[in-house]
Amino acid sequence: MSAPQQPYVQDMPPQGGFARVQYKRNIPARGPSGAALFAGLTAIVAYGWYWNIQGIRERREIRREQTWARIHLVPMLQAEQDRHEARMLAQQEEIERKAMKDVPGWKVGEKVYHTDRYVPPTVLVADNKFLNLF
Repeated sequence: MSAPQQPYVQDMPPQGGFARVQYKRNIPARGPSGAALFAGLTAIVAYGWYWNIQGIRERREIRREQTWARIHLVPMLQAEQDRHEARMLAQQEEIERKAMKDVPGWKVGEKVYHTDRYVPPTVLVADNKFLNLF
């Protein structure tokens, strides 16, 4: 004989379905997004360029001031150089006078160039051991 037949019950999902199967990694977002990083980097670079350009302008202004200061100082420096050359020429003529005192017909300070053009004087700068020869 055969066993009594029971109604066939198929195994079905619960009402509303099964829970979702988690197959992705659940990693939380850490740190700022790429767009935020790019915006921050752009802001930092822009700030750096701003100060770089300000520094360039400041150096240009300082260079301009130095140039004008030198332009205004040139007459004073030239006068100082002229006074220095006059003192050195007087000292040189005195040395020449002492050295050539025994040579007949020697003219101290006579031009050595046979021209009417201005020739800047050649100033001899010597040590004390050479100046004290006479």
